Amino acid sequence: MKIAPEGAVSIAAAVFMACGAWLISPVLGGIMGLCALFLAWFYREPHVDVPSGPQAFVSPADGKVVEVESADVPFVGNSTKIGIFMTVADVHVNRIPYEGKISFLKYQKGKHLVAFAPKSSEINERLYTGLETKHGNVLLVQIAGLLARRIACRVKVDQFMAKGQAYGMIKFGSKVDVYLPPCVKPIVKIGDRVKAGSSVIGMVLEDEGSDVVEQKNS
Repeated sequence: MKIAPEGAVSIAAAVFMACGAWLISPVLGGIMGLCALFLAWFYREPHVDVPSGPQAFVSPADGKVVEVESADVPFVGNSTKIGIFMTVADVHVNRIPYEGKISFLKYQKGKHLVAFAPKSSEINERLYTGLETKHGNVLLVQIAGLLARRIACRVKVDQFMAKGQAYGMIKFGSKVDVYLPPCVKPIVKIGDRVKAGSSVIGMVLEDEGSDVVEQKNS
């Protein structure tokens, strides 16, 4: 398992402080060492097995599904919104739900309410990522939560992304909303636990029945 590049500086700083603190007090050094270990664990970026079936749209985030509802948003139009809440214990690396091209990126300043609150999608700090796929446009919204203070983005406009490829992360508890095009039928419900890049959250209706994709929601 590798460490997400967004955490390299924080982990290195924590290790440096732990070494310095050890020279002053082994107890203090041990506490700082535990902090460094926590950061290394938080910034983990595990390997994921991405479902290869052309029908499958995968989850952009690890966490709990807190919203599944119809929506009408710019760039996608009529769509299905799936909101996924991440606790501090979840992997925070976010992944692309289906292969396509990054169409736009838009950062929006905002508040830092608890990320599972429905209004957080509209008033919290967030980053919009537009993705063009062969099945229609997809909108991804990374939403900073109560503890989150930085949304990290790894992609740029016009970049082609593979399904399941990492595109960024949110540092500490947060939420990701994904708006799926009309031809994609959601197959998750509120309360389900999903894994970024491996759990199937939607299936393309127009190709329904042509392939069998194993759902990996565990």
